[in-house]
Amino acid sequence: MIHEVDDALRGLLGESGLEASGVEIVFDAPTRDWAARRNAPTICAFLYDIREDPSRRGSGAGEVYDADGYVVARRTPPRWFELTYLVTAWASRPQDEHRLLSQVLATLVAAEALPERLLTGSLAELGLTVGLETAGAALDAPAASDVWSALGGELKASLGVRVRAPLAGVARAAAPPVTEGLVVRGTERRQHGDPVPGRRLRYEGVSDPGPDGFAGPRERRPAPVRRRRGDRQP
Repeated sequence: MIHEVDDALRGLLGESGLEASGVEIVFDAPTRDWAARRNAPTICAFLYDIREDPSRRGSGAGEVYDADGYVVARRTPPRWFELTYLVTAWASRPQDEHRLLSQVLATLVAAEALPERLLTGSLAELGLTVGLETAGAALDAPAASDVWSALGGELKASLGVRVRAPLAGVARAAAPPVTEGLVVRGTERRQHGDPVPGRRLRYEGVSDPGPDGFAGPRERRPAPVRRRRGDRQP
């Protein structure tokens, strides 16, 4: 999930024209040695804090359907995590860095969530909103000064960006739909000693189960129609 958030952030920043103008977008730790090797304008989004949001933890399990509408697996609810990034701009002059950081700020504050078109992998499969908060005053994460101190670098203008993303639950395969019939035979016999024919269960309208009996393969019936939430019964 984390790398999918990285890809979506890169795509969102790239759409602002940064990459087209030759600005690199990286996710490296901006240490002193890393900064010394920079030779091109760069936007660095350093992920430095990951925390679960326990208030959004669910219970139970949801159903996963195949293309025909049959249940193929059951999945536990997703768990939500907050990913906090330290976003900085790197250039040869402070004025250029501020211009780049301003462009990044304008792009990120315009979006309250990562665009659906940029989501890939499990994020796209879940179809849930991936929230985005930029330069929020209530970011519950280590202070930027503490991060710079841990990296061994000098304090620099930066943006705090938080992404709230779901981690897909564990999926367990469900048993396949029943396609074989069941025949019940009793011990009662007729007067001539012949056994009483078995009583047929399932497969209404079938008079002869064939040489293999009801254990033979049968064509699957169409899956039942699933009602969407909010639909009323006729």
